[in-house]
Amino acid sequence: MQTHIVPVGFDYDRLIAPLVREQMDVDRVILLEGAVGSEANVEYSRRLSEKLEQDYRNLLGAETERVVVADVYDYDAAFEQAFELINAELDRSDQSGTADRAEVWVNISAMPRTVSFAFATAAHSIMVEREDDRRRIHTYYTVPEKYLETELAEELREARDLLVELLGDAEEADGEPPTVWTDLDQVRVRLAAIDDLLAEFDERGTTIGAKEINGSHVVELPVASFSNVKPFEEVILFTLGEHGEFESVSELADQLARELGEEYTDSFRSKVIYNVDRLGPGGKGYIEQEERGKSYRTRLSRIGELWVRAHSGRRDDDIDI
Repeated sequence: MQTHIVPVGFDYDRLIAPLVREQMDVDRVILLEGAVGSEANVEYSRRLSEKLEQDYRNLLGAETERVVVADVYDYDAAFEQAFELINAELDRSDQSGTADRAEVWVNISAMPRTVSFAFATAAHSIMVEREDDRRRIHTYYTVPEKYLETELAEELREARDLLVELLGDAEEADGEPPTVWTDLDQVRVRLAAIDDLLAEFDERGTTIGAKEINGSHVVELPVASFSNVKPFEEVILFTLGEHGEFESVSELADQLARELGEEYTDSFRSKVIYNVDRLGPGGKGYIEQEERGKSYRTRLSRIGELWVRAHSGRRDDDIDI
């Protein structure tokens, strides 16, 4: 079961386009609506939420639920709400009554940053608390193809220039009742452009489209472990970062032995296996392993890649192992 928790702000495309384009399975969607702000903002967000609710059902066949966020600027309350929602979805059972290993996806592309950050932080906290469920929780962001605010501002400048021209023509009438002369075709062009832009804004919100980044419309945000990396674990991570992937842990151990000038023994191999397990999915999450027969293909996870990149300056330091 795939559940998506979607805070709704002033965007449409970014909240549904990536799911359609990536052909992701979506069984259930929880739409979060803000209840605080100007009446116009609240109403606009509510209209987008209604449209999303309908399209999630029609385009993706998803069950939808709309939930109110009482105060979109109350970080603590939003965190608590997110914590309860995500845990509830992880614990949800299927209709047969058996435990359904649901995956929960949290889209943080829209709504005020307080809500987005609260939900992202809550998701990461649950990943730490529920290690066995870490791979069932995903936090992601979608980059828009275009921001309508910039086009709205540009169109406003064009309209301003036209008004300045009209006002200048009127003021040039010396003592006579002002008569405004202008090119009506120019007025029609500006009016049509404004109408089109406003219609696009009303239909799709402040952004247009979902941009593909590195082959995907979904930019998943990895979560780091709350445990420190030990010196020998650092060596393993740097070696994986340098070589990319090993067909087995034994192959990795052999490479480490050669780089460290140690003899490749059963004891050394066991040490590598133990530390790889500590760094793996059931531990700190810096390493991914894929079973291939009797071996495990071993490589860095996304957060492991980020760790190596951030600590690359330590590669040349002496590490006491």
